Amino acid sequence: MGVFSKFREGFRKGAGAIRGVLGAIGGGRLDQASMEDLEEALYASDFGVQTTEQILEEIREAHREDKNLRGQDVATIARAQLLDVLDGAEGLFQPGSARPEVVCLVGVNGSGKTTTCAKLGHRLQEEGRSVLLGACDTFRAAAVEQLRVWSDRLELELVAGHHGADAAAVAYDAYAAAESRQRDVLLLDTAGRLHVKGNLMEELAKLRRVLQKRNPEAPHHSWLVVDGSLGSNSLEQARVFHEKFGLTGLVVTKLDGSSKGGSLVAIYRELKLPIHFIGLGEEPEDLLPFSADRYVRSLFADPVDGDSLE
Repeated sequence: MGVFSKFREGFRKGAGAIRGVLGAIGGGRLDQASMEDLEEALYASDFGVQTTEQILEEIREAHREDKNLRGQDVATIARAQLLDVLDGAEGLFQPGSARPEVVCLVGVNGSGKTTTCAKLGHRLQEEGRSVLLGACDTFRAAAVEQLRVWSDRLELELVAGHHGADAAAVAYDAYAAAESRQRDVLLLDTAGRLHVKGNLMEELAKLRRVLQKRNPEAPHHSWLVVDGSLGSNSLEQARVFHEKFGLTGLVVTKLDGSSKGGSLVAIYRELKLPIHFIGLGEEPEDLLPFSADRYVRSLFADPVDGDSLE
């Protein structure tokens, strides 16, 4: 399956309502009823008010100028507006001179953070980089075991502490191990108690302070792993973590089972945080680098020949 096919299949549910409207219009003319259906589908997808209104206004303007506006035209306009909003959104993970380069994955429980840590390690290793994982979510016993199972399956090195161990101490040990073994990248899976709880932010701050004793610039990357199916709640999580911890990027997961695939647009529009990867399935290969073009084409496929795109 090609990369675009993975995007298209992954967003099949999320794009269902939008595709349904475009498909209903097909080669026919846009009318008031279909315009209302499209508006409802856009809001339901959680693109946010600003982006939704931007798309709708461009379509209305085009319709005022051409009453014969068809489904293909609507899809083209929507794609152009989304690409405008997502300009600069693609995160490119380019390793710097640091060795190890530290990527700290943060987020609430249930976001897919632990599995993302393993999948990301697998992807980087497949690209030829040496990787070590640090199991710093010591608050949740299942998280350490989960990461251990994944690391065994994907043949990834892991440093872990016991349940209840000091997370910052595990991070320190993981950095020391990655440094001594000359690993390129250190991926840290952190605890994810509710983002409204101050003790989580304090724990993350401590983890950062301890890492900086080894390297003043660590962590080099702080990525929020956010569940894309949560819609507007995803944006609220991103706001809090960015304010308290200082994020440098995003990984948006669980988009394959969601009708709210537009949440990543709303987050990027407000916070301008690059989106490095998106999760479109359960397998390691389903963690894909974010592509604005493939994302937009997957959501707003041409109602006549969109399925033939690759």
